[in-house]
Amino acid sequence: MSQAEARLKDVSSTMSDAEWEQRVNLAAAYRLVAHYGWDDLVDTHISARVPGPEHHFLINPYGLMFDEITASSLVKVDLDGNQLTQSEYKINPAGFTIHSAIHEVREDAGCVIHLHTPDGTAVATCTDGLLPLNQTAHFVTGDLAYHDYEGVALDHDERPRLQRDLGNKNHMLLRNHGTLTVGRTVASAFERMYHLERSCTMQVRTRMLGPTAYPIEKLVLESNAAIFDDRESLEARSVKLVWPPLLRKLDRIDPGYKN
Repeated sequence: MSQAEARLKDVSSTMSDAEWEQRVNLAAAYRLVAHYGWDDLVDTHISARVPGPEHHFLINPYGLMFDEITASSLVKVDLDGNQLTQSEYKINPAGFTIHSAIHEVREDAGCVIHLHTPDGTAVATCTDGLLPLNQTAHFVTGDLAYHDYEGVALDHDERPRLQRDLGNKNHMLLRNHGTLTVGRTVASAFERMYHLERSCTMQVRTRMLGPTAYPIEKLVLESNAAIFDDRESLEARSVKLVWPPLLRKLDRIDPGYKN
């Protein structure tokens, strides 16, 4: 066994198997966000709740690029912002405000993803927000919330308004700011973000072609809404169908996330 493998075994032995698995999945999400070009230098953040009765969650060390994040480098914090694991890095204070707000009130928030992509932020900045222009958007629009911009999220007094605006939705456009998704698992939060980001890009491109989009029948919208409102089926799809091949992709191109 190499020294690096020995150190990794030593770190993983200090926590439960469930926490280590959550760390591996969260580190994978960071690497995948970088792979798809959704990262923003060291800014934006993804968190995952540590399994157990406490509302502890894992978040990135502030100062690492997303393609540097590993399972062992993730920082564990409580809802008061106390760092519960040793790290040479602090955490992003705005990230703590946003993620602690959601983890505090959403028992189903296993993972929260927040991004600043060009297309996602463009749609979040438009008065119309995200429109049901295409099938991909239908994954999102029936489960979409909005939160008005209050400046850089450093004020913890903003948390009750974030909680109120999100409610029980799993997708959010942060006005003039970016995108956010919530999932019971890292897998479902990631797939939701994939559809949210892709639908924003599709809307931006469609509007570049002209002022109108081809209309969709109301009955079709209602039928799709019923399909995409089945959260249990969508969760199972993310965990069993989508996430495993994404991890296989990472194992081929960027396997360091597991360290």
